[in-house]
Amino acid sequence: MKIAPVTRKSPEQFEPDSTQRPNLTIAADNDPKPDDRFNRLLSEIRRLHAESERLRGRIQELEDLADTDAFLPIFNRRAFERELEREIALADRHRTPLSVVFIDLNGFKQINDRFSHAAGDAVLMNVADILRHSVRDTDVVGRLGGDEFGVILHRSAYDDAAAKAERLAHAIAGQPIVFEGNHCEVGAAAGVCAWRKGESASEILARADAAMYANKAESKRAEPAA
Repeated sequence: MKIAPVTRKSPEQFEPDSTQRPNLTIAADNDPKPDDRFNRLLSEIRRLHAESERLRGRIQELEDLADTDAFLPIFNRRAFERELEREIALADRHRTPLSVVFIDLNGFKQINDRFSHAAGDAVLMNVADILRHSVRDTDVVGRLGGDEFGVILHRSAYDDAAAKAERLAHAIAGQPIVFEGNHCEVGAAAGVCAWRKGESASEILARADAAMYANKAESKRAEPAA
């Protein structure tokens, strides 16, 4: 096996080349003072906090818009059903009663046809105001579609809910409005159901809807013949 010869360098060959030495320059410290840096950081934190609060408020506004009916200052159907699911969970957990009222207006189509849709809108707004101011803060009011409304009666058994539904129907019929000189009067048919254990929001709403139509049919049969 051949071994490559080792070439030894003389001491002179180890002398560093001055032309290849790094040129080190120490720059003056131009950084701001610690107090200045702290104040800038604190200012940035405050700015970010303010921006976060603004965005949080905007998110809440958008959530409120998503939950509110497009025209009336009450819950839309999606939000109403969500609140009903929440109330059902509470009733199930605490073993408390819960009832739902399904309301449909009588004579609303005639208002639209006779006086205009603007008159119909004014009637809907009046009904929503009546419902909002006739229930407790713990109850929930929503528009379920068209001229249909729903009310969730917190911790209310059937008998109490039925009595409340009757008062609401009388209040709606007893508070007509005048729109552009026209007397706009509607009635209301209400269906009431008490929640049954294991029942979903859609199931109790369907039963309340059926009870409302049964009430409406009964009222028509009771009307005197023309």
